[in-house]
Amino acid sequence: MTVYLDHNATSPLRSQTREAMVRAYDAGGNPSSVHGPGRAARAIVETARAAIAKHFVTRAEDVVFTSGGTEANNLVIASARAAGAKRLIISAIEHDAVRDAATASGIQVEILPVTPDGVADIVWLENRLTGWDRDADGTPFVALMAANNETGVVQPVEAAGRLVREAEGLFHVDAVQMAGKIAFDFAGSLAHYAALSAHKCGGPQGVGALLLACDAPLSRQMHGGGQETGRRSGTENVAGIAGFAAALEAVEADDAARMAALRDALQLRLESLEGVRIWGAGADRLPNTLCLSAEGWAAEIQVIAMDLAGFAISAGSACSSGKVKKSRVLEAMGASEAQAASAIRISFGWTSTQDDLDRFADAWIREYARIRPRLAATG
Repeated sequence: MTVYLDHNATSPLRSQTREAMVRAYDAGGNPSSVHGPGRAARAIVETARAAIAKHFVTRAEDVVFTSGGTEANNLVIASARAAGAKRLIISAIEHDAVRDAATASGIQVEILPVTPDGVADIVWLENRLTGWDRDADGTPFVALMAANNETGVVQPVEAAGRLVREAEGLFHVDAVQMAGKIAFDFAGSLAHYAALSAHKCGGPQGVGALLLACDAPLSRQMHGGGQETGRRSGTENVAGIAGFAAALEAVEADDAARMAALRDALQLRLESLEGVRIWGAGADRLPNTLCLSAEGWAAEIQVIAMDLAGFAISAGSACSSGKVKKSRVLEAMGASEAQAASAIRISFGWTSTQDDLDRFADAWIREYARIRPRLAATG
């Protein structure tokens, strides 16, 4: 049986999620209908909305359900032009859902650099916003993810949010990787927008949310029935929304500490090996994420080798249609091409045990010891 260590891609469905979804399916009804079954479906959606809002410290009326984090990110970028942005600042480590949406928007894109530990350069951002030419560049717009999906490095969103607010700009946070791992206080982040996705915390795939501050402009892209108070038309995914809330409610208070202990024990075994580097080790990270490179050992070969050994891991982001590409995130952190091409991510979660991580370490170290002489000979 495969040991699943790819929770940052998708965390397996929790039993509480499945049960909540079955109840929602059994209820039936369209949440926009006024008859009894419709009102029952609406009650499920609104109960879930309130639970999700509470989890992320915002108001229920400021939660807009979407098909996932990608749609939420795209909705925000599409709203930037309508809000008067003529230039977008996005961090060098943003997910493709932000990066590609920004590129496709036709608005000029500027990159916020990161330190060698993968933390957004707040001094750079402060200097850039201080010199902002509103006449030429319009409303300042900054996108900074809350935690990186590859390295797990947690970003200084509150500090960035304060700078953007002082500049009277708009601030977007991709918080997809935060759900179920560590707390994300939307109100405290000072963000105008935040994207979420259910399947990163043991919820279903295909459902997410956009959190909005009360002063956040939004230009809807889905037209039709006027659902989500006119901000995103289309019949709500009742069962998915119920499952999203149930997954968040199932997160245990001590999960973060348990995950951090697993990560630190694994890192201790791997970081002393010759040629191995742990990325983001000097920064605050998600407790469940470990990113390492073994220079010369191609990431895709590592993923295949571990798959054959019974372990599911990944190389970089999983949202690339099955492609394995060298990490652009690590390149932004100063990694060499060889280091970026040999980076893998181990991400664990609610299903993971100490035995899982011990067995993975044994298998990876054994394979690395086997291939290391060949790497040295060809290096």
